[in-house]
Amino acid sequence: MALITKSVLLTAWKSGVGEALPIFLISNRLEDEYMLTFAEKLAIADTFPELQRKDVSMGRVNYHYEDSAYEKKTVLYHLHPNGNGFVYAGQLANYPVDDKGFVNIRDYDADELRKLIAASIDSLRPAETAPSVVAGRADAVTGAQTQAGEERWINAKKQTLTLKLEDEDQMWYIYAGVNLDSAFETYEEALEYLQEEGFVRA
Repeated sequence: MALITKSVLLTAWKSGVGEALPIFLISNRLEDEYMLTFAEKLAIADTFPELQRKDVSMGRVNYHYEDSAYEKKTVLYHLHPNGNGFVYAGQLANYPVDDKGFVNIRDYDADELRKLIAASIDSLRPAETAPSVVAGRADAVTGAQTQAGEERWINAKKQTLTLKLEDEDQMWYIYAGVNLDSAFETYEEALEYLQEEGFVRA
């Protein structure tokens, strides 16, 4: 169903269709109609097997990511029957977070909510000592592992970085296009940098 904008409503108002109600009331009623319901938000959260549901007070629901690499484990916070709720985005770029790192998802549509939840989980994932997402090989050499390949990372602005292991010096390099951004001795250091900068694996 197409979204009815305020300009369309204004046209209806001027033509007499909306004479029974002030324009802002019509708009508010339509916004409530298109907002995801409590049940719909729960259903979306339930599609993420990494999350565990926690029922809390006043009918509200939290979802925790127990495998978080950080002290922060709550991904969805205080989903409320009135439609309100929050998702943790403290390590993500370009989200209007509060002082605890949460963003209000009251007016998010289904695609926006799924994307934000997935990004939140990715930002909390533990660093892999031998990243399986890197296409390449892992050879044991005197107890140490080497990986060949690269990873693509993206932030909320759709900016991308490439993380690559160079066999010659066994350093992890981060590139913005063809330009070198940073270099690290270990994968864990590179991962921490990317997450702090608001990037997630693409």
